[in-house]
Amino acid sequence: MPTDEEYWVALQQKICAKCVDGDGGGGCLIAHGRDCAIRTHFPQIINTVNSVFSPSVEPYVEQLRKKVCAVCTGQSSEGACRLRDETECALDRYFPLIVQVIEETQLKKRLMG
Repeated sequence: MPTDEEYWVALQQKICAKCVDGDGGGGCLIAHGRDCAIRTHFPQIINTVNSVFSPSVEPYVEQLRKKVCAVCTGQSSEGACRLRDETECALDRYFPLIVQVIEETQLKKRLMG
């Protein structure tokens, strides 16, 4: 199983480098006073993705909503999230790619022994 650092490096290379809130080199330029949901919820994201195995992204999203969004300060007790609705949440915006990166990182680690 990859380490958290291995997952984080892979996510930075594939997602942060292309994020609309980034500097093009993996650095974050999110507005002052806000945090990147990917960074804030990183351990929960890894656990969430690792708790699902499906060819479809829907079960992953379902678990994301239950395990991560439910504890995020951006989501209301009714389950509404203004950031998600306005595509301002990097975690939601890039979640299918996040799942792919985590699973590819696991596969690479298994193949390398």
